[in-house]
Amino acid sequence: MLKAEYKYLKFVRFKKIERWDLKSLCDESKSFRYPAIVLGKILSKADITWTNIEDDKQYPILGVHAQGEGVYINKIVHGKELTMKRYQKSKANTLFYCKVRTVKGQWGIVYPQYADSYGSSNMQYLDIDYKQIIPEYFLNLLKLKRLTDIWDKNAIGADGRHFPLKTLLHLEIPLPTVSEQQSLVNAYNAKIQKAAKMEQQAEQIEQDIEDYLLTELGIRQNLNTANIGKDELKKDCKYLKFIKFKDSERWDVSYYSQTKGVMGKYNTVFMNKCIENFMQDEKGCSLRIETSKLPEKDFQYIGMESVEKGTGLLVENKKVKGKEIKSQTVRVPYHYFLYGKLRPYLNKYWFNENHNDNIVCSSEFFVFSIKHDINDYYFKYYLSSAAVQQQISNAFQGARMPRINERTFNTIQVLLPPISIQNAIVEHINKQKSQIKELRQKAANLRKEALEKFEKEIFE
Repeated sequence: MLKAEYKYLKFVRFKKIERWDLKSLCDESKSFRYPAIVLGKILSKADITWTNIEDDKQYPILGVHAQGEGVYINKIVHGKELTMKRYQKSKANTLFYCKVRTVKGQWGIVYPQYADSYGSSNMQYLDIDYKQIIPEYFLNLLKLKRLTDIWDKNAIGADGRHFPLKTLLHLEIPLPTVSEQQSLVNAYNAKIQKAAKMEQQAEQIEQDIEDYLLTELGIRQNLNTANIGKDELKKDCKYLKFIKFKDSERWDVSYYSQTKGVMGKYNTVFMNKCIENFMQDEKGCSLRIETSKLPEKDFQYIGMESVEKGTGLLVENKKVKGKEIKSQTVRVPYHYFLYGKLRPYLNKYWFNENHNDNIVCSSEFFVFSIKHDINDYYFKYYLSSAAVQQQISNAFQGARMPRINERTFNTIQVLLPPISIQNAIVEHINKQKSQIKELRQKAANLRKEALEKFEKEIFE
């Protein structure tokens, strides 16, 4: 038995490895279908120009997503906002990554549209030999968690785990011929293009929903006279707008002269006439809560980043202890709405259909319930529509961190058809929403299948 167990020997060329520990030498998870090369065969240091930062100029700062999702413009800032005063000018078609955090495929290619950007001294640019590797194939490799997990065993550092350049250049990749690479990329892209087409169909249905809602309500938004012809302006002005001053928050003419209101086939009321409870529960108690006083209690926390703009969907389900929440928070009871007052042009809203009584949100949201004679979903769809966005577009306060205040929110105008019409609108939109959900799920499955197929072609 002992002889059979040691039947084979494994020879290791120590001069070619970075790590001498037994775990990495015995790792059998890296089994490529194609010849392996080290990255140093296709990557080399790029000749980069350094730029002295000027306070009054704006600079697009380049960032990079994890798991091969590529580069992006992280922020656009004035020079006076930057601590470092020398930045690297991005070079088109180079590999870009963070020197202090390179694990999980957090690398990307600087395509020409990102060349007019800058990277800090924490970032690294490397030239790529495109005679040996095509960029789409390289980026697809970075999306393979199976491959990046193998690489990450070589990372150093406790917090910002990363690869020294020498280590990075010794990481191995499978390298088919250029024609084989192109075939693999074409097969991958065929599925991705089908997924993209489905996502476009879903976006079109979203637009159809918006058009349907505005048409059903007969909404005529106030027009910007600078951008329309005289005939259209005359046509728009044939309607008069009547104001019930007893329901008004403000009586000044300038307030009602703004391109703020909406007109349609049904009665219009101010937002505060739709709201049952604003920032308080049904017993009249404040919804504000100091989670720090409940340090060990579990909460579902909703921050501004947790809500997808324009869709009313949560993009993350963050579970935290009370002691972990440092900012002010507000409870979100069952069947309450929240609406983002910070950067309201992002149109971040959510309707709580969860009976969990431990949901809290950032104080940057208004939290409220609506009157029982209004269809919750009709209100949700109206809240997400251009009819609301058009009204708040000129009401922001603050330049860097624009917000709407409570008074502005309460004076948003809401068209309220009879409940039977609300129900019919909701039934129609719900069917379209189901179609959108199905399309997006199919698209997500196709994207997953495309990457899985690519991975199977790479590994044995």
